[in-house]
Amino acid sequence: MTKLNIYLNFAGNTEKVFNFYKSVFGGEFSSLVRFKDMPMEGVQIAKDDGNKIMHIGLPIGKDSVLMATDTLESPGQKLVQGNNVYISIHPESKEEANRLFDALSAGGTIEMSIADQPWGDYYGSFKDKFGVLWMVNYTYPK
Repeated sequence: MTKLNIYLNFAGNTEKVFNFYKSVFGGEFSSLVRFKDMPMEGVQIAKDDGNKIMHIGLPIGKDSVLMATDTLESPGQKLVQGNNVYISIHPESKEEANRLFDALSAGGTIEMSIADQPWGDYYGSFKDKFGVLWMVNYTYPK
């Protein structure tokens, strides 16, 4: 069954925010990746931004993961109220990922085409025709 998770964007303080959330919810981070640890072809990250959070996940309850990233101005990102929350869909197959991506993005604006990514997942993001931000992320079986 497809899962939905909340994905938040912050202006450089993701680590502080998530340490606070961890203190409230408990548990351990399921992932914590810094920009310096995951270089992406064609994306220039300022040296000062290398230690900022590219991706972090904090499991909450049995099936939910609160996730986030730092929005960096160095590669041209800008955080404004309204673009700091994504609905993150986690389908059970690549075919379902494509179907959801194509259907939900129709008439909207694609931010990142769905494709295999450096971190190993099949991922894409977009704003739908109603202005809602979505991520589709299929994780290949291990």
